[in-house]
Amino acid sequence: MDFDLDRIAVPFRMQPGLARLVPGSRQLTPLDGGSRLHAEKLAVLRAGASRHTAAQFDPEPALRAIALRGTVEPGQALELAFEEDLAVLNGDDGTLSWLCVCVPSHWAPEDKLGLPFTAVHAPVADNAALLAAAPRLVQLVTAGDCWERFVWTITPSGRYDQHPGRHARAPWSAADDAQAFVQACFLRAERQTFFPVGQGTRQAVFTIRVMLQPLVDAIQTPLQATRLRDSLASMSDAVLAYKNLAMAREPLLRWLGTKT
Repeated sequence: MDFDLDRIAVPFRMQPGLARLVPGSRQLTPLDGGSRLHAEKLAVLRAGASRHTAAQFDPEPALRAIALRGTVEPGQALELAFEEDLAVLNGDDGTLSWLCVCVPSHWAPEDKLGLPFTAVHAPVADNAALLAAAPRLVQLVTAGDCWERFVWTITPSGRYDQHPGRHARAPWSAADDAQAFVQACFLRAERQTFFPVGQGTRQAVFTIRVMLQPLVDAIQTPLQATRLRDSLASMSDAVLAYKNLAMAREPLLRWLGTKT
C-alpha cells in the first residue's frame, strides 16, 4: 500500500489536508489487468454504472487533460486504464459535473452529480471547518495548480467497490479475542488529487486512488501502532459513527496496545 501511516493525524480531525504537488508528480497509476481492483472496476463498467454526466456538461476537455497525464491504450476503457476513479469539479459553480467512479467508499456517485461542494460533504461528521472553508477550497483546487490529500479508515471488507446500492456493509467480526478480530480488518486509504483541465476552463480533475491492505500487514512498527491507536482513541462519537468504527474501536485499541 502506498500510504505512509505518518499521515494519520493525532488527534484525529476532519480537515482538507491539502498539500501542493511538485510539478510533474504522478497522479494517475496504471491499473494491473490481473488485479482484484481491475476485476471489480470491470464489473461496474460492464453494468453501465461507472459514468455520470451533468446535463449540458461537455467532458471532452477533461478527457483530453486526463490523456495528457496518463496512457490510455487505443480502445481501452478509461475505467480500466488507471487505478484512480475520476471526477470533474467545476470551479464556476463548485459542482461535480462528471464522474467516472467504480469503487466508491460507501457513497453513491449518481447522488452527488451536479451538487455543490457543501452538499457533497454535508454527511461528513465534524464538518463545520470543512464546510466553512468550502468556497476557498473550490477556488484553490480549480485555480491551475496540482494538489493531493489522503483519507483513511479501517473496514471489515476487503472489497474495493463499496457502493451502498450494490453491496451491503460487511459486518465486523464477532470474535472476542482482539487478535482474531483484527485478522478480519483492512486498512483502507485513499490518495485524492486535483489537476487542472485548462483549455480555457475553471475545472479540475479530481482523482481517487483506493488502496487496501490487511491491517495486520499494515502495522509494521510500534510507532505506527501507537499513532493509529492514538488517532482512533481521539475520534469523536460522531466520527466513529460516520466511519462505522463505534463497535470496532475497543478491540482495535486492545490489539494496537499489544503492538506498542
